[in-house]
Amino acid sequence: MSRPVARRAKQLPLRTHWIVLTMLLVCLSSMLLLNGYTHHMFGAEPDGAVRSPGKVGGAPPSIVKGGPVIDAGQGRPRSVSPAPRTIALTFDDGPDPIWTPKILDLLKAQQVHATFFVVGTAVAEHPDLARRIVAEGHQIAVHTFTHANLTTTAGWRRDLELRQSQSILAGATGVTTTLLRPPYSSVPSELTDRDWESVEATRKAGYLTVLNSQDSEDWRRPGTTQIIANSMPRSSAGQVLLMHDAGGDRSETVEALSKLVPRLKARGFRFATVSDAVGLPDPTRKATLLDRGRGLAVIWAMRISDGVLTLLTWLLYAAGALAVLRAITTLIAARRHARMRDWLYGPPVTEPVSVIVPAYNESAGIEAAIRSLVASDHPLEVIVVDDGSTDGTADLVESLRIPGVRVIRQANAGKPIALNTGMQAARFDLIVMVDGDTVFEPDAVRMLIQPFGHPAVGAVSGNAKVGNRRGLLGRWQHIEYVIGFNLDRRLFDLAECMPTVPGAVGGFRRTALERIGGLSDVTLAEDTDLTMALCRDGWRVVYEERAVAWTEAPASLDALWRQRYRWCYGTIQAMWKHRGAWVQRGQAGKLGRRGLTYLLLFQVLLPLLAPVVDVFSLYGLVFLDPVRVLLVWLGFLVVQMGMGLYAFRLDGERAGPLWTLPLQQFVYRQLMYLVVIQSVFTALAGTRLRWQRMERYGSLQAPVDAVTPPRL
Repeated sequence: MSRPVARRAKQLPLRTHWIVLTMLLVCLSSMLLLNGYTHHMFGAEPDGAVRSPGKVGGAPPSIVKGGPVIDAGQGRPRSVSPAPRTIALTFDDGPDPIWTPKILDLLKAQQVHATFFVVGTAVAEHPDLARRIVAEGHQIAVHTFTHANLTTTAGWRRDLELRQSQSILAGATGVTTTLLRPPYSSVPSELTDRDWESVEATRKAGYLTVLNSQDSEDWRRPGTTQIIANSMPRSSAGQVLLMHDAGGDRSETVEALSKLVPRLKARGFRFATVSDAVGLPDPTRKATLLDRGRGLAVIWAMRISDGVLTLLTWLLYAAGALAVLRAITTLIAARRHARMRDWLYGPPVTEPVSVIVPAYNESAGIEAAIRSLVASDHPLEVIVVDDGSTDGTADLVESLRIPGVRVIRQANAGKPIALNTGMQAARFDLIVMVDGDTVFEPDAVRMLIQPFGHPAVGAVSGNAKVGNRRGLLGRWQHIEYVIGFNLDRRLFDLAECMPTVPGAVGGFRRTALERIGGLSDVTLAEDTDLTMALCRDGWRVVYEERAVAWTEAPASLDALWRQRYRWCYGTIQAMWKHRGAWVQRGQAGKLGRRGLTYLLLFQVLLPLLAPVVDVFSLYGLVFLDPVRVLLVWLGFLVVQMGMGLYAFRLDGERAGPLWTLPLQQFVYRQLMYLVVIQSVFTALAGTRLRWQRMERYGSLQAPVDAVTPPRL
């Protein structure tokens, strides 16, 4: 009974991390939607700058000619005006951390009470100021949640604006109110039909609408003198005076207010809140415990969304910096490496080579691989190690009866063990390891072993190219091999920190392999583990771009996922296994401080951060300036295209497939990000994966015509 339980436990982390990732994605999307709605949907224009278009005449004449406080309830709508020589000072758009305290200080010094029509998002950011407004005897009222234009918004959004405003007021101050001033409203005589419909709708929700009878027009910032002139009553009639304590620089408002209040007092005017000025009962009510809890939840959700956006912004900067750094570093290194193309490691290497082909169910492509090897222009023997195949791979190779090709059969033990078996049977000191689906150019083996003319070279990476390039998936992998893998190998070669000799085409010195004990099977990336072990043992690992071999890439997204998942997870395993190289000296230190650092930054951290760019781009398209976002994305694409053109030129490849690069950004790139994310989750969970063999299709029947790399 224990074995099924063990299997379930092993698979649990792989299911759990996708659940966790989905939950994180949902939470992140919710936070960004909340942040975008609260900060970027409305409020771009100040009060008074927007006038509601449409027909007039729908509002009752008694309202149009009446006072600024409107009750549009059932029956006959009513409106009231302040008592004579009474000024109801009103301030919109706050609270603001700079100007609201100054205005409160001034009102306190003048012993004047006012009405503050606050925006919910501002209250959430500065709840202490909202509490101060209430505590100092001022009236607090609603100016919507995000400064939305209630006349033009949909009904559901109007309800949301009012409901969230009340929730935040309850959470921040412990009170609710029935007074509402719609943003962009004016005097009653300017009510349009749509304005009146909005007033009626808000009345059904329980609100009294407060317009104004006199506008200081401080939102225009016309100067202190003009604000005072606009605010002075033309008669003894009471007024609801509109001013602002937020929405920009309000220094003119503060200065004008300091002169206006004494001047109006001297003329016999008194100041009151809106309800006191018109003789209404106090509209504020103590919030229930449930309402306060809801309000606090909204406030904290907004704060968290602000924090998430701040974090994403910094991560975006980090991802951008890493991407630019990688582009600059690889291009500079690639150019320097290309200039060393004809550099000689020593005298020509002419000794024969043992080629080891580990094979497990490789019948689809093994014949093409073997025939390409024996067609080599360099003397060699081919050792096919059949690792318990069930598709007749060994029988097929033996039936070819090709001289110089041996078959060794063994029970299935894995690729590293099969390679060790082949190494023990090899007759020569130089060993080439290849995959069973790889087709070699005639001069590939000869080119691959030339760097062994230098005694410090222990391994050589060849130039693996994608052979099955038809279709989008094939082209995308071809682009990745040329731009990603081969550019990186040039950099690693130049920095003497090559972390991986690919299993498809790699040469090794036998003494180097024996010194480190052969290949290990403790990681899924046996080629990376082997290469890192050689570097730590002091051997130099180089890249020979002229040793071209063609490999069969996965032909389906599922096969690609499984292959890259194994590669990425195995690389992380190898990095952890060889983490001690960071503190070593010599060749091992170069691997650690250069190679492992590069892998950590650009093959682990950057893919983890890269989705932030996509998420932020979507956020920017919806809530920010879409033109600017598209320009940034196009700039990134231009950089990628430039890197691609240069990399294709260095590799002697035609640039035609690069037309699919923009499409690659929308599908293939995201798939690779998910591979890294799953690999990191799996590594953190401590789950050990089994080696997964890629399905073979036998698409490489003959070498693809290669183009000689141009001289720079």
